[in-house]
Amino acid sequence: MGKLSKRNILWIIPIGILGVFWYFYGPQKDITDNEYITYVKNYSIENSNKSLETALASACQNPYWLYFETQKGQDVVEFKGECPINNKEAKVNVQFLVDPSMTNVKYGAMLVDNKMQEESHRDNFLLALTKD
Repeated sequence: MGKLSKRNILWIIPIGILGVFWYFYGPQKDITDNEYITYVKNYSIENSNKSLETALASACQNPYWLYFETQKGQDVVEFKGECPINNKEAKVNVQFLVDPSMTNVKYGAMLVDNKMQEESHRDNFLLALTKD
């Protein structure tokens, strides 16, 4: 009986270590509401008084906003939705990069049906949405 309980204790230690790693590095719950998301939603594209949230919500179905921080510490807000691209509904992801002092928003990557788009396509898409 003494050997059996010692063996059980030796199994508990690696399982406990795996549990700690899972807790800290496992799948994280999406951050869908924080000050960065609010800032980006209220941000207006140049020469427009429409906010990004208003513009994207008026054109796209199932809008979903998500915040994450990259490994390099960049704050990113991502919009996901089903938007009209070339007269067809497509899954669109647009990333917005926010500076730490929340004074500027830069446009990041844009995916259409999981395919990376060129910057010019992204800019044209966003400008078309914000036309008054």
